[in-house]
Amino acid sequence: MALLQLAISTRGQGLYEFTEAARDFLRDSGAPEGVMTVFVRHTSCSLLIQENADPSVQVDLMAFFRRLVPPTTDPSMNYISHRDEGPDDMPAHIKAALLPVSLSIPHAGGRLLLGTWQGLYLFEHRDRPHRREVVLHV
Repeated sequence: MALLQLAISTRGQGLYEFTEAARDFLRDSGAPEGVMTVFVRHTSCSLLIQENADPSVQVDLMAFFRRLVPPTTDPSMNYISHRDEGPDDMPAHIKAALLPVSLSIPHAGGRLLLGTWQGLYLFEHRDRPHRREVVLHV
């Protein structure tokens, strides 16, 4: 078994791909086959397996979640009471509650068994830059 705590620096809301870092870790671990578990150690971001070929997919995902859960300055969010860290605070927690914070990816022969266009992403839900910790385990 092998474990890696990966630090991902974000620049604000968006998707940050870390597929290559996960592939490198798996290759270096020497694990023959099994499942890689990926877990993010925060409550205002999430993890996704998503298309990594067409950038418009990320643009559309961002637009969808901005529309689904707008900042608390939006009149539709006036019922929100948790605003301690700004208008993106509680919306970030809601998005993280809707999306996964852990993933399981099968692997064999030193390779992640992802589809052709799939990549691993940290989905940052906060406006400010953050240093996020993602734990990889095989």
